[in-house]
Amino acid sequence: MLGAGLLAAGASSAAAVGPGTLGSEYVTDAVDVLDDSEERAANARLAEAFDTTGLDLFVVFVDEFTDPADRIAWADETAELNGLGDSQYLLAVATDGRQYYLSSSADGELSDAALGRIEERVLPELRDQDWAGAVTAAAEQLEAEDAAPGRNTAVVVGVGAGVLGLGGAAFGVSRLVRRRRDAAAAEQDLAQLERASGSALVAADDAVKSSAQELEFARAQFGDASVSAYADAVETARARLLEAFALRQQLDDATPDTDAQQREWLQRIIELCAAVDEVLDAQADAFARLRAIEQNAPAALAEAVARREQAGARGAQSRAEAERLAAAYAADELGALDGAVQQAEQLLAFAEDRERAASTALGAAPPDSGAAAVAIREAEAAVAQADEIHRAIAARGPELASIEARCAELIGELEADVSGARAVPDADGRVAAAITATQERIAQARHDLSGAERRPGRAVQALEAANAQIDGAVHSAQQAERARRLLDAQMAQSDSQVRQAEAFIDARRGAIGSRARTRAAEARAALARADAARSANPETALADAQRASSLAAEALSAAQSDVSGFGTGYGGGSGGGSSAGGDLAAVLGGILGGGNGGSGYGGSGGGFWGGGSSGSWGGGSRRSSGRSGGFSRSSGRSSRRSGGSSRRSGGGRSGRRGGGRF
Repeated sequence: MLGAGLLAAGASSAAAVGPGTLGSEYVTDAVDVLDDSEERAANARLAEAFDTTGLDLFVVFVDEFTDPADRIAWADETAELNGLGDSQYLLAVATDGRQYYLSSSADGELSDAALGRIEERVLPELRDQDWAGAVTAAAEQLEAEDAAPGRNTAVVVGVGAGVLGLGGAAFGVSRLVRRRRDAAAAEQDLAQLERASGSALVAADDAVKSSAQELEFARAQFGDASVSAYADAVETARARLLEAFALRQQLDDATPDTDAQQREWLQRIIELCAAVDEVLDAQADAFARLRAIEQNAPAALAEAVARREQAGARGAQSRAEAERLAAAYAADELGALDGAVQQAEQLLAFAEDRERAASTALGAAPPDSGAAAVAIREAEAAVAQADEIHRAIAARGPELASIEARCAELIGELEADVSGARAVPDADGRVAAAITATQERIAQARHDLSGAERRPGRAVQALEAANAQIDGAVHSAQQAERARRLLDAQMAQSDSQVRQAEAFIDARRGAIGSRARTRAAEARAALARADAARSANPETALADAQRASSLAAEALSAAQSDVSGFGTGYGGGSGGGSSAGGDLAAVLGGILGGGNGGSGYGGSGGGFWGGGSSGSWGGGSRRSSGRSGGFSRSSGRSSRRSGGSSRRSGGGRSGRRGGGRF
């Protein structure tokens, strides 16, 4: 119905989501931005990266970050919740919120600079909404960082020991330890496979030989026709056993085999031997039943007769129920029940005939218990099939009634959907079309559910389709409206930021250099593009508006930096003068110098507007702590922890950096 839907790992949703449990694979796509083939390819690519580097990179796509809304806190909490370790990283992407962040442990193997380069590598794909490409880019850069010489600067020595700084040597030691550990595990795997395959091969060979002997005894006792299925099973098992022996011969010959070949062939031998057991077991039960009948044929015959008579008594009930269903439902709703009663009667007649044959065999001199056993088994099989038919007839009525009840529920829900859909904004008319189609399908369903030839199966299919159509139309309309509101809010915010940056620059243009002016001009142009595209292409408009916001933040940050470093003879001096000196010099410089930009005045007073922060939008801080990401990057590194978390505190607008908007 018209609900938000359940947010779960790997399940689509259009709502914001808080930190939660990741899926069972590398990629958790909570908003279905990847199709099935893309998701499989992404998981395979990240698995390949792990094989190459020994580092796990998990990727999660959500609509927006919430609880917390901060990208860094959200990603770090998700990583902590899922127990990610020092060699495991999480790339979190909010597709609608257009934010991203690469979370890592404070003791992770990759440096802050390496993590920043991975973020830089994925940024173009994220901006283009190439989500699959972003995963591939992240995997490629992860491999590149792992392959870089001397990437690790420390290695933990001993249990609970401190950190020993070894530079590039530590990288070699850690990789060597890991390779030795992997090699030992691989050798152990091969040894285990050798033992398991050898045991399986011996057991399968014994099973085929003993089954072949049993087959010959059975053929002599019951005849070829009675054991044909068992004979086929033995031949199939023998063929698979020969294939397994051929693989074993390849392993034992003089030609050297790689570890991968040995592992593949040993696993195949085990699979073939298991298949031998399965094919023989499938016939063993039937063969055992035949032997049991032969050993106590008179009692088995009496039991078969009793079961047939019980099935015959159910035949009258089945006939009455089939007639009732035929009077109430269309023939295509009954399907396999057509002629079913007659088929059951024929099966019971065949069973009675085989019972007479068994009785004759037992009365012969000497008694032929083998022939009697075969006839009794055939009678049992016929009665079992007749019972299946009776059960199918008895079950069809409740099944159809359940479908009709579901139809009634769907009609009520769809009528409520139609009522609610009328209040949804419908710019392109898709909601109105869905409402009309839904009403038509409701009317057709009511017709299919009435009269003497009801078609509940057809009705429920039409109603389910109508449900999907109206849900999809309403969801799309709601998403479009939500996107419009998001765009309006972003446009207002971007406009405010651009005007703030322009006002700051205009008021202090005597101190402002080309970088700040260029960013401000680019921000104004991006805002104009966003305004022009907001009706025809809201997604492009949103990207341009966000770009304008980022550029305005960069412009303001650069302008503040220019002002803080601008000195004047009117006061402010180097370092310890009045904090207003730089601003005053900048204003007067703009008036006296005609706005020609920075002058040759000395000093480095820090104006009262501040010299670093650009506010809460877009970064631009010149602090050296934290790692970089997004649009503004710093060469500094930091492994500080935030709020007790063991994930690396990469930064953000609160004074930390990493990731950002895209």
